[in-house]
Amino acid sequence: MMKAYIAVRAECEDSLRESGMNATILRPWYVLGPGHRWPYALLPFYKLMELLPATREGATRLGLVTLDQMIRALLSAVENPPNGVRIVQVPEIRSASGF
Repeated sequence: MMKAYIAVRAECEDSLRESGMNATILRPWYVLGPGHRWPYALLPFYKLMELLPATREGATRLGLVTLDQMIRALLSAVENPPNGVRIVQVPEIRSASGF
């Protein structure tokens, strides 16, 4: 299922690039929010994996973001439009400091 999702996402992102439109693409892996509390149990595991060199890149790229972080990132995307297509990954979503 993830292969299909990634393929469609890549196709859509390629279409945006080819269109010449300006766009910000946010790539959260999982957004922590109301109604889904079980992923919070994974936070210590993610923190540990982010400390280990062998798993750091994957744990950071596939990290969890909070609903507040996602809202700040969306707001920043609107307030700071790009020239071309901008990809915003988990670390940038977490910081949401204007990319």
